[in-house]
Amino acid sequence: MRYIGQTGRLFRVRFQEHFQDFKYGNNKSKFAMHLLENKHSIDYIENIMKDLYITNKCHLMDTTEKLYVYKETKNSNEIKTRTPLNQT
Repeated sequence: MRYIGQTGRLFRVRFQEHFQDFKYGNNKSKFAMHLLENKHSIDYIENIMKDLYITNKCHLMDTTEKLYVYKETKNSNEIKTRTPLNQT
């Protein structure tokens, strides 16, 4: 399964946020919540995260994220963290 997300911050900073939420069981990170609920462990950033696309912070980030989410959802690989676009 894959979690697709975006950040305007440094990649390591975002990973640390996910890691802290995992370590302390906070409900802030959907990624950390998925790991905890499914009894997964967390690994080094190099083993579990990678850049898919790098751009400046702009509307392109949202569009690109939606494209990757669509691709992974179509292949049944995406961790469900959002309400589908056609639901309110």
